[in-house]
Amino acid sequence: MKYCKRCLQPDTRPGIQFNEEGICGACQWEDEIKTIDWNSREQELKDIADNAKVKAKGPYDCIIGVSGGKDSTFQAFYAREVLGLRPLLVNCIPADITPIGFKNIENLKSYGFDVIGIDVNRKVLAKLMKRDFYKYLNPGKCTEYPLYASAYIIADKFDIPLIIQGENAALTLGASGCQDKSGDCMNIIKSNTLKDNPFKEYIEDGIDINDLFLYKIPVEELRQKDVQGVWLNYYTNKWSQPGNAAFSIGKGLTIHPENVNPYEIGTYRRYSQLDSYILQANQLFKYIKFGFGQTTDHVGYDLRGGYITRDEGKYLIKELDGRCGQFYIDWFCKLIGITPEEMYQHMEKFRGDMFEKDKNGQWKLKNPIWEQEPIEGNPNIQDIMRRLGI
Repeated sequence: MKYCKRCLQPDTRPGIQFNEEGICGACQWEDEIKTIDWNSREQELKDIADNAKVKAKGPYDCIIGVSGGKDSTFQAFYAREVLGLRPLLVNCIPADITPIGFKNIENLKSYGFDVIGIDVNRKVLAKLMKRDFYKYLNPGKCTEYPLYASAYIIADKFDIPLIIQGENAALTLGASGCQDKSGDCMNIIKSNTLKDNPFKEYIEDGIDINDLFLYKIPVEELRQKDVQGVWLNYYTNKWSQPGNAAFSIGKGLTIHPENVNPYEIGTYRRYSQLDSYILQANQLFKYIKFGFGQTTDHVGYDLRGGYITRDEGKYLIKELDGRCGQFYIDWFCKLIGITPEEMYQHMEKFRGDMFEKDKNGQWKLKNPIWEQEPIEGNPNIQDIMRRLGI
């Protein structure tokens, strides 16, 4: 594996782009941020918002898909308080919503937002998750369709002229090989996550088309109605993962407790993966396939933001990437009706070629970053977590 010279992002991320200097697309975006005329961008966004107010045919002039987490909480308040919009929030309810996730969506409601909950057929979803686990080692794949589609569907049905999404991964993760870098979130169907047609793929495997209505983003219908869609992080430099978290905690967001075991949740950042238990298991599967997990994602954000040092980043990745507590494994297996033994056995069929077995027969990464660049100093996870605070 090759790693970004700045943020430690590996070249195994789908769609990742590196320049000749070995700098990933996410770090290139961080450089670009410093050159953008943000006043002009924000004015452009305000013009889009004002246009939506004129075009609105009902009480809502924009729609936002929300989980109640840090990013969607920031989006909701930005739309209402900064842009002066009247947003309708749409929550695609996870099949395994956690107590923290439930509390956070209720917290968002307490601020006077109108919220619609979309809860897809749990039996169909479990069947699709099991199918995607066996076919792709990605049981979260099928959940992404209704998660994103729900806001677009409600925009279509309620004739709401503007959709506000949060962050374009082509910019913040540098995955521009599978998504464009514009501010137009109507291009979301070109993303690596959503590019497959769920109607074609799942119907071929015996799923009734009538059970998939909430899985398809009606982009063409929305374009015909002249509905606009924006990525918020393209238009304002006030967007950042830690910044969104700090803002949202100030509005009552609940995160993982201070005594949470980072080895159980697979990261040192307590504001992530809050509303669903299967997310942690899916990060383990991502690690098996691509050699990196959510800690690498969080380290990238924090290195680009200057919150941690490169040596701390290498240490955190070495310690936490691919970690997942047994509680989350058991929960996932129960959800799709398999045993942990069956899960581990099937998982090995997808292990990427960036792994090799050590002298004890245990899988390890080939020439990982901490072997290419030995870690200096004595970083400590708890010290880092205390310093960061969230």
